[in-house]
Formats: sequence, structure tokens, C-alpha cells
Amino acid sequence: MPVFDYDPPERFVAGAVGQPGSRAFFLQARGQGRLTTVGLEKFQVAALADRLDELLDEVLRRSGGTAQVPASAPEGLTDNDPLDTPITEDFRVGTMALAWDPEASQVVIEAQEAVEGDEEFEPSLLAEPALLRVRISPAAARAFSRRAMALVAAGRPPCPLCGQPLDAQGHICVRLNGFRGSVAPSAGGGE
Repeated sequence: MPVFDYDPPERFVAGAVGQPGSRAFFLQARGQGRLTTVGLEKFQVAALADRLDELLDEVLRRSGGTAQVPASAPEGLTDNDPLDTPITEDFRVGTMALAWDPEASQVVIEAQEAVEGDEEFEPSLLAEPALLRVRISPAAARAFSRRAMALVAAGRPPCPLCGQPLDAQGHICVRLNGFRGSVAPSAGGGE
């Protein structure tokens, strides 16, 4: 099992490539002359950002506010640069895990490669899935979360009736019994 371990990375970000409605989403870690890029779904980026904030809020709560966890992302850690190139997917993410390391006061993020659920093979014969493990400070985790949430929000605008993304031509809205044209996208939308 290849393990891509960054403790800590020089840079860890979520990013997307492509036009709204057909973007590909990635996590990217860079450090010590290495670059690891893993592909994932938009909902996974959103879930990771949400869970990071929840984890950090819980650490703050349990410590009574004494933990060195910022309530929001420090401005000095803002990273709005594009993904590093070349963008070559090392693997596709299946599952993710988050943990708090109290001794190092770091967030540990693990993204494991998606594997086919084929029961024909003995588990001992299957290769172990690849793993991206990143250890970052609470401040870097808040900055990652802010960027990831902005990335997800930059998508196509939602339909005001059903919440589904609007295409440039509108969409077939289930709330309008499938009629097209009554709900049009707003100007300047993205995926």
C-alpha cells in the first residue's frame, strides 16, 4: 500500500478543474519535493470542510477555550492560488477519516483509495489501497475548510424551488412537475 505522508505539508488544498457543471475535484498536498493529487467528488470536499470545522469546534469546546485552535481561518493562511501542475491523479478517494492528535495539537486527515467491492477474491490477495495522510495545524485546517467551502459554493446556482443545480438552459424542475423554462438560472452562476 503506497502511503503519501505529509507531516506537515508545505501546501494542502482542495481545488477543481473544468467548467461549472463538469468540474473535477481534487485534494493536493505538496512538500519535500513531492506532489500528491487525489480525485474526489464535490460532496466529499463539502463533507471534509464541514467535518474539519466541527472537529475543531469540538476541540475548542472540550478544552474550555484553552486549546490553540482559532475560531476562524487566519488571513495570513489564505491560499487562493490554482492547483499545482501537472494535475495527475494518484488515486481516487473512497473513504476519508479525521482525527485530532492532542499531543502534537494537529489535525490528521486521511483519504483512502476507493476499491472495488469484489467478493470473488480473497481479501489477503488484494493489494492494500493507497492512502494520503496529512497532518496540519488547526489554523491550516481552518484555512483549508474556508477555501473548500468557497470552492463548493462557486458551483452552479441552485434552483430556488427544488435546490437542484441550474444549467445554462434551466432544468426540469420536479417541483413544477417536470415543466421546463419557468425556472431560469441567475446571471454569473457556476457549478
